[in-house]
This record gives sequence, C-alpha cells and structure tokens, in this order.
Amino acid sequence: MSDAMSGVNQMVSDLNKSITAAVDRVKAQQEAQAAASANVQEFRKDVRKSASNTIGAATDMGVLAKNVTRLNVVGALGANDPVDFYKFRVTTKGEVTLGQIGDEGTRVQVMSKLGTVIADSSKDAGKQYDNFKGMMQGDFSLDKGDYTLRITRDKGQSPKDTKNYAIQLSMGSYTQDYDTVAKAPLKGQSAYSLSTGQQAMLDGLNSAMSSLNSIPTGQSGTQKLMGSFNLFV
Repeated sequence: MSDAMSGVNQMVSDLNKSITAAVDRVKAQQEAQAAASANVQEFRKDVRKSASNTIGAATDMGVLAKNVTRLNVVGALGANDPVDFYKFRVTTKGEVTLGQIGDEGTRVQVMSKLGTVIADSSKDAGKQYDNFKGMMQGDFSLDKGDYTLRITRDKGQSPKDTKNYAIQLSMGSYTQDYDTVAKAPLKGQSAYSLSTGQQAMLDGLNSAMSSLNSIPTGQSGTQKLMGSFNLFV
C-alpha cells in the first residue's frame, strides 16, 4: 500500500511540475508580447469607397510585410450595395492569418491579382473553403504579389440588409498596425440610391471609429477586431 501511495504522490508531484512549467511558459510569452507591443506604431486612414463596384476600383489596404505590418479594414455593405473590394500587397511568401468578425451572412473571398478565388468563407466553396479555414488558423501561405479581398453577402441574404464587417491580415508579429476605415461613397457619386437614414447610419458608424485611437497597442487580433465591431452595435 505504501508503494502505491508513493507512486500516486510522485504522479501528483510530476503533474504539478508540468502545470507550473506550462504556466511559466505562458507568462514568458505574454511578457515577450507585452515588450514587443510597446514599440508598435498605429496608423489610420479614412477613405471613401469607389462608387464603381469593380475589382479595378478596389480600396487600397496597404502592404503586408512579414513581422512588420498588420492590416485592418472596417466597413459596411450598405443597402443595395452588392460588393466591396480591397487590395493589398504581400512582400514575401509566408503564412497569412486572416481574422474576420461582423454581421452573419457576410462572405469574404481572397483573390489573386487575376481574380482567381484562393480562399472563400462560404461552406459550399470546397477547397477554397478549406483554404479559408487554414488562413483563419494562420496555416495557409500566400506567395509574394498583389491580392484582393471581395466582400459580399451569402446566398439568400437580402440585398437591403446592411452588413458590417471588420477584417484583419497579418504575417507573424508586427511593429506597424494599419487601420483602414472605409466609408460609403459620396451621395453624388453613388451608383445606388441610399436613403437619408441609411447614409446617416453609415456616416455615424465611421465617425464612431475615431475611438480606435484609444485602443491599446499590442492587442491580439481577436481583441482588436471585437473592439472595432462593438462600434457597430
């Protein structure tokens, strides 16, 4: 009996050592992240989306450089606005992490310069959906080059329903954090008839985005996106 009890005590001791070691590793990682975040620079630009819903008129998000930049875009598909396009450039081949939050029924596609869909948030997209899931987990690589994000509604969604979204792209760590706040086209430039109330809602949304400047640097992708999306509701 004493040998059995001694064995149990040893198991408990070993387990406690493993737990302590794991906690220490997590603390060390958090301290390293906090130290790195102290040097993060934040940038923001407010832009008007083009009234032309074509890939050639895509809004520029910036340059995605491994271990240097993180790109964020916040916007909305207004009533009867079918699609938003955003372009970005990858400077070196590497694994890209994509974060997405927003209203349900919003579809996100990553496209090549030639318009080929590489990753697709639609569960009906087959291999492209698998690629999208891999990108969400930071386990999908993009080659150096130019890419486009295509934001639409899922099949069956009413074109009259506004869809708010926030999307983030990163490649490893970062020292420069870029926010793009995409506003609706000016009324006189819009190809669609937005009501005064709809336009006021979109303007109010983007005006509220000024509080992004108060978000502490070094937040995780999910924390930052959730902070942005809270402005939608």
